[in-house]
Amino acid sequence: MNNIIRKIKDLYPVSDSALKALTDGFEQVCFPAKTQIIRAGVFDRNVYFIESGITRSYIQHDGKDITTWFSLEGDAVCGSWDLYRHKAGFEYVETLENTIAYAVSIEWLDELYRSYMDIANWMRVLQQENFLRLQDNHICRLTLSAKDRYTLFRKEYPELLQRVNLGYIASFLGVTQQSLSRIRADKLF
Repeated sequence: MNNIIRKIKDLYPVSDSALKALTDGFEQVCFPAKTQIIRAGVFDRNVYFIESGITRSYIQHDGKDITTWFSLEGDAVCGSWDLYRHKAGFEYVETLENTIAYAVSIEWLDELYRSYMDIANWMRVLQQENFLRLQDNHICRLTLSAKDRYTLFRKEYPELLQRVNLGYIASFLGVTQQSLSRIRADKLF
């Protein structure tokens, strides 16, 4: 659980006793690559903490998958409606590599929020950071050229370029795979 604990502590100073309470609720799960761990329309009662591997979150629109997020080692993955509204959501999450994760129930997390202020604060900070990242992505898609979005993506997420299918990256950036191929072929990259 080293990657998970490191990421938690990098984000917020959670006490050892609170971390122990959190990890006491963990159940290790191993997913092969290309496994849907969260499905639209199906309520999932868990949050998954990734120890190794990578996932992508996506929605389906007009018969196409649109990538909305990537999660790496140390990240937490869940359906937002599942977590906040306690009902089935609209998004999918699939593994892109063989993934080792730890599942914890939403109910257990809710109990920890009431019992450990540092767990509640850590989750608040985590959600703030995720919100700001989503906001930045939204603004970039509205204001930057495709080439500038790709340049920024390369700078912020260099590890994803080696681990993620270019079609998923293109979808995340809001461009076609052909457009992304042309951008990548430009001598600047």
